[in-house]
Amino acid sequence: MTDHKGFVLWFTGLSGSGKSTLSRMIEGELRKRGCKVEVLDGDEVRENLSKGLGFSKEDRDTNIRRIGYVAKLLSRNGAIAITAAISPYKDVRDQCRAMNRHFVEVYAECSIEELTRRDVKGLYEKALSGEIKNFTGISDPYEAPDSPEVQINSEHENPEESLAKIMGYLEGQGFIPAAAQA
Repeated sequence: MTDHKGFVLWFTGLSGSGKSTLSRMIEGELRKRGCKVEVLDGDEVRENLSKGLGFSKEDRDTNIRRIGYVAKLLSRNGAIAITAAISPYKDVRDQCRAMNRHFVEVYAECSIEELTRRDVKGLYEKALSGEIKNFTGISDPYEAPDSPEVQINSEHENPEESLAKIMGYLEGQGFIPAAAQA
């Protein structure tokens, strides 16, 4: 077990941009280093903590605030809380940042064209054709962060490159022990 303090690693980005994949990869790396870590995946939170919420702006904001609150509880107790939810609105992400002392925002960037190409469920195509309403990035807004601590681009970086970039930042800022020290 390390003596490092808890913090929140907040992923934001469009559906399919790599948030969940990277959060699971980081979780594995951090566990190898003896860190206490929990992943708050957007889909899982919706199913368990935010059941009954829809996709209106108000419901989306409520969902993200709940994730931020749970992340706060975990991080203040020494755990690393990794969130992987679209969290499309800047103002609510800023509220979550404000409630968490140690907050690292990771923006997973990827173009709509690439997300549509790799979408096995065909959700982007359905949203682009108007079949799915209120789809973030298509018929509902996504507000990219102005100055995230880390920005990755899943269109131009493979997951290992993105992982190295995020881990390098966390090590450099003293959030986690360097691999050799673990």
